[in-house]
Amino acid sequence: MDIHITLHGRRDLTGQIYAQLRAGIIDGRLAPNARLPSTRDLAAQLGVSRKTTLEVFERLISEGFLRTRAGDGTFVAEGLARLPSARPEPLSARACATGIWRKMPERMAMPMPPANESLDCDFKGGVTDKTLFPYDAWRRCLNQALRTQARAGGGVASYRDPGGEQELRLGIARYLAFSRAVVCNWQDVLVTQGAQQALDLLARVVIQPGDVVAVEEPGYPPARALFAALGARVAPVPVDGEGIVVTKLPRNTRLVYVTPSHQFPLGMPMSLERRVELLEWAAKRGAMIVEDDYDGEFRFEGRPVESLKSLDRAGVVAYVGTFSKTLFPDLRLGYVVPPATLSEPLWTAKQMCDWHSCLLTQAALGAFMLDGEYAKHLRRMHKVYAERRTALIARLTDDLAPWFQPLPAMAGIHLVARLAAPWREDGVVAAARAASVGLMGIRSFYAGQPTQQGVLLGYGGTSVETIGLGMTRLAALMPSVPRR
Repeated sequence: MDIHITLHGRRDLTGQIYAQLRAGIIDGRLAPNARLPSTRDLAAQLGVSRKTTLEVFERLISEGFLRTRAGDGTFVAEGLARLPSARPEPLSARACATGIWRKMPERMAMPMPPANESLDCDFKGGVTDKTLFPYDAWRRCLNQALRTQARAGGGVASYRDPGGEQELRLGIARYLAFSRAVVCNWQDVLVTQGAQQALDLLARVVIQPGDVVAVEEPGYPPARALFAALGARVAPVPVDGEGIVVTKLPRNTRLVYVTPSHQFPLGMPMSLERRVELLEWAAKRGAMIVEDDYDGEFRFEGRPVESLKSLDRAGVVAYVGTFSKTLFPDLRLGYVVPPATLSEPLWTAKQMCDWHSCLLTQAALGAFMLDGEYAKHLRRMHKVYAERRTALIARLTDDLAPWFQPLPAMAGIHLVARLAAPWREDGVVAAARAASVGLMGIRSFYAGQPTQQGVLLGYGGTSVETIGLGMTRLAALMPSVPRR
């Protein structure tokens, strides 16, 4: 019989023919005991040499996909008929997720625009401006890391410390002591694949299925989803102008997740009085606090507020940081400074999870920090983001004031603007997108019913000029946006 095989070009003809015949056998398109054409006939049909088809048949025979009968020809082997079909019955026999994973959404509830969508003005949150990154300095650090790695180990590859490379941990410890008042030794720092892995490791070693984890409402959806995926009972706790409302925390809470420097997404910092109250509450009830300081480096108003970690005397705070908001998200590096009692369990959890983060990236970033390039970059970006923030607030409080009220946000690279009644965020977001202006509604940051309508405006990845263009378009379209 003739067999339909498509060849693309003249490269690796043996591999192309082999792959298509093997796929046809596994998929059942070539039935068990079906006779194949001879190697000579197949070669003539495809316009290739007989040597090519001989090699294909010999490989398939050696792997058990084909069999031969002396003087009779080559046939598809019989045993492959036992392979399960693509849709086995019953459903319970199919490999599928169990437990909480059956209830998890296909994607975490973060409002993200389609990947293939290009907008003239995109106020996406959580992104930074890579065009201003000092690539020359970073390239020097990478080259230095490569040279060091080539000299080390005598040519023998080996696994590294799950806690991270010493130079990077030392750079992080020095930076935290100077800028965040978190006093720690380099051995206290555990390097992770972004803040998300830090949260995952902490949750794995602290909570058990059924434990209560309190999160801010509204709050950060990926953290909420992570705790739920590990079997925790997630309890949304409202925030007010001073941060999470401690009196609303469930008495049996095992872990409290907060963003005190720049509440996500609303933006207010947790007051000092509220920080002390939360620390006292956690110490009294034996709960742990996870402090996610995701973009507190960029503070534009008021005096710096002490981190929870710097006030912790009872050993109840795990401090989590990330380079996603100071450098860029695809770097995938973060860190955690846990209470001393959790250092060893976290080290072990990191080792079991992925052993260690990328050595080359760690070494380069360590040099970048110890050489002073990181601090220099932060100073430059602080000035840039301050200008963008000022331009954004100026428009929101001027010609856009009839529709938007920016919430107080003293730090970070985004702010939230509350919508005046009766406008609804869904209608505003849709109308803006039609005008090539990307906004985020804040509804998805609530676990329950949102208490207010608003939009999140990220300015980390937008220039002052782009902010002006986007605000002008928004001001022009708002009068025509349907109310409710």
